[in-house]
Amino acid sequence: MPDPSLIARNLETIRAHIAQAARAAGRDPSEIVLIGVSKTHPKAAVLEAMAAGLFIFGENRVQEAAEKFPIAGARLHIIGGLQTNKAAQAVRLADSIDSLDRPRLADAIARAADEKGRLPELLVQVNIGDEPQKSGVPADEADAFIRAMRARFGDALKGLMCIPPEAEDPAPYFRRLATMADIHGLAVRSMGMSSDYAAAIAEGATHIRIGSALFGHRSARA
Repeated sequence: MPDPSLIARNLETIRAHIAQAARAAGRDPSEIVLIGVSKTHPKAAVLEAMAAGLFIFGENRVQEAAEKFPIAGARLHIIGGLQTNKAAQAVRLADSIDSLDRPRLADAIARAADEKGRLPELLVQVNIGDEPQKSGVPADEADAFIRAMRARFGDALKGLMCIPPEAEDPAPYFRRLATMADIHGLAVRSMGMSSDYAAAIAEGATHIRIGSALFGHRSARA
């Protein structure tokens, strides 16, 4: 498990960098929500981060998330591509599903929400770089899909999420997502990770997802 004092130090450093990036962009640092990406890290690491003052976490895999959550006081975001057969478990566990990207998944989430009597907040994941290996609705289909999801889920649809191409300047991709969110009147723009969150903040990110810079290198999982 990561050194708990290291997690606290890393969190302090990240928050200072977030504040610096926000001020440089003429923004209020309090507008930026930090999601600690706890995937592959044990529940003990989540609890250490909570002891240091972080209460929002992201998990890629529902099965792994179920090993750690729910935790009283913590909010869970599912940030990875979600299989339809995991939708019911995600609806039960998550406060937010940030990877809505196709009609069949929307159907599965809606059915599970009806059965369980709860609907998490939702973000549409946009494949902003149209990369075949990544999840997300294709960028040129995103406007129609967002309109359909807004009509179906109403105010539960809070915003958009993206992961830009790794080897390119992320700023134009972040800018495109922010513009798309503006067009649809969506407040949340989840974009930016450990390597590029300053650029994301400059382009209007409201939520950033930080894993390795907070928890250190991820453990290998079977």
